[in-house]
Amino acid sequence: MPMSDSRGVPVSSDNGASLDRFEESLTLLNGFYIDPLEVIDTAIAEDPDFIMGHCLRGGMHAVASEKAAEPGLRESVEAAEALAGQANDRERGHIAALRAWLDGDFRGATDAWGAVAVDYPRDLMALQLAHLGDFYLGRSSMLRDRIGRALPHWDDSVPGFGFVLGMRAFGLEEMNEFERAEDTGRRAVELNPRDPWAIHAVAHVLEMTGRLDNGVGWMTERTDDWASDNMFAFHNWWHLSLYHLDRGETARVLEIYDTGVRPEASDVALEMLDASALLWRLHLDGIDVGDRWGELAEMWEGTMEDGYYAFNDVHAMMAFVGDDRPESARTILATMEKRLDGGGTNAMMTADVGLPLARAIQAFGQGDYATTVDLILPMVEIAHRFGGSNAQRDVVHRTLVEAAIRAGRDSLAQALVAERLSQKPDSLYNKTSMKRAEALMG
Repeated sequence: MPMSDSRGVPVSSDNGASLDRFEESLTLLNGFYIDPLEVIDTAIAEDPDFIMGHCLRGGMHAVASEKAAEPGLRESVEAAEALAGQANDRERGHIAALRAWLDGDFRGATDAWGAVAVDYPRDLMALQLAHLGDFYLGRSSMLRDRIGRALPHWDDSVPGFGFVLGMRAFGLEEMNEFERAEDTGRRAVELNPRDPWAIHAVAHVLEMTGRLDNGVGWMTERTDDWASDNMFAFHNWWHLSLYHLDRGETARVLEIYDTGVRPEASDVALEMLDASALLWRLHLDGIDVGDRWGELAEMWEGTMEDGYYAFNDVHAMMAFVGDDRPESARTILATMEKRLDGGGTNAMMTADVGLPLARAIQAFGQGDYATTVDLILPMVEIAHRFGGSNAQRDVVHRTLVEAAIRAGRDSLAQALVAERLSQKPDSLYNKTSMKRAEALMG
């Protein structure tokens, strides 16, 4: 007889052991703890007809956002589709979402998960996958509103409520509703101190509002909650490094890079892009990072012909420029140019933002700062179209500021830094940049 999960959402399975493993795996995924894939693989091995098991496994591969995860996604999609005749409506919605992602329609997949969440607002898996999809697509309002649609159906009595509040907090932050975001994120952490996404949502608020000392305290006091055995730890280390970078503590930034951000191998694109983003900020500031660029560029070279996700490609370009690998830079540009004709969501992302931004970074590496400015300036207001968060995309603005200063565009540089100072008046980087811009004007 079909069952329901702990939140009352129906599953077609009548295998209690499979459902228990599903719950365990989903909870690990909600908190990004190790290793949800191993748990759900065990459930599928014991129960090959477990449809939601295949859907959960496929969702994990989808939101890895890299070409290397595609074979696992395809395997899950084909297995789930073969069982679609015995699936319920909710499960068929998940299967459709996975198929769309596999076909390159990231937007369609995200909206399909969102549609499941409308019909089944306590479907925590659909909420999280749609939330991550909105993040990859840079859809700030949907990061907030998709969770808001489901909130009336949740309260403290529903398992996983804290995770939902954590997602809500991040969406509020991305829409610059900082006070509400912080209150919601702190409430989520009260409910579940080991929710790294909620911790990260508050970290975003503290970074975007320039409360650097509070940010360092918030993250370091909770290190044991978010850093141990966690697949998301590298990103929270990255957030901690941003506070220290804005305080001018570059030695500490490099220490955090080496112990928390630096990828161990070239098999997790999300780790590699955070590493690139941090080293590029240091590069813009003229900080010598030693041989770190070379190691990272070597990792990125294994992906430079994938063309899977423009956000990844741009961060690969940073590494190739940072380590002075012009041939690799040309290769990834050629890959992105080919991607324009491939269709799918990434073709749009590449055309609108990814390719011009990658060319801008290449020009910066060649010392052609005027071209860097000309390429980036029209993109500032549409940079969200290729995904990431406001904090992550700040690297675009910082690159523009540095290029404007080096190109001698004194009025533009001063205007750009004034914009930054209006948001974060205590930022050492902003203050230093303003002094440099003013010096240009005599």
